[in-house]
Amino acid sequence: MASGTKTVIFAALLGNALIAVTKFVAASITGSSAMLSEGIHSLVDTGNQLLLLYGLKRASKPADDDFPFGYGKEVYFWSFIVAILIFALGGGISIYEGVHHLKHPEPISNVMINYIVLSLAIVFEGAAWLFALREFKNAKGKWGYIEAIQRSKDPSIFVVLFEDSAAMLGLVVALAGVALTQYTGILYFDGAASVIIGFILLGTSMWLAWETKGLLIGESANKATIQGIRILLNANPIVEHVNEVLTMHMGPDFILVNISVDFVDHSSADDIEQAVAEFDDRIKSQFPQIKRIFIEPEKRVIEQ
Repeated sequence: MASGTKTVIFAALLGNALIAVTKFVAASITGSSAMLSEGIHSLVDTGNQLLLLYGLKRASKPADDDFPFGYGKEVYFWSFIVAILIFALGGGISIYEGVHHLKHPEPISNVMINYIVLSLAIVFEGAAWLFALREFKNAKGKWGYIEAIQRSKDPSIFVVLFEDSAAMLGLVVALAGVALTQYTGILYFDGAASVIIGFILLGTSMWLAWETKGLLIGESANKATIQGIRILLNANPIVEHVNEVLTMHMGPDFILVNISVDFVDHSSADDIEQAVAEFDDRIKSQFPQIKRIFIEPEKRVIEQ
């Protein structure tokens, strides 16, 4: 795990914890539903960062008899839990709070406190968002943003960016709700803003859950990696045909590879043994994320 990713998570953790306390104090003073929803949002994000850090720590455990391929998938599991928590706690509570205030609207007192807190929160969240975006840009390489999210095997990189993006959007909605309530005198705007924040969180959680589901189940390596393995194998003169290249991410930096190869008929056992050893060294050298390789000599079956 890159140290930059942990730095992004720590920065988001500290920022969200401080912002959450500030928002709850402001909500208790002003009675704003949107501000309370934003406090809940920041509190959930703080818990999420703690879970991500816990997942990274668990994933770093060495392999043992119970988990011979290591604990790398802990990152995927806890990223999925984070997505569910955003859905259940952040989105659900915000919508409930907003509906409650729509049914029983109350005026906002000391509205200037809301403006100050939300403006400061936008500045702090914006700094954290830029930090997370920079780390994501470094990790995505030449891919586009959507493609990088779909191809990424390290969800902790984009989970924080998703959270910070949702936080920025939520802050803008909360600020608009408070301003519209003050200038129009229509108390429903504050509750409506809380509901909108809830739906923003629900959308974020569903996308995160979708992106982490495949990794949790057992997603293959990127197509470029698989194609690269095939090219490397076919370059050996005793390889008649590469039947299958099956890969699975056991963690962000751990790929398991199972290969079925049809060797030419005149290949001796020594030739095959030497070729397998060469394949193992060259594949791991060219693709450092590949940690374990299993190569099975198997006759090609031609379908009639």
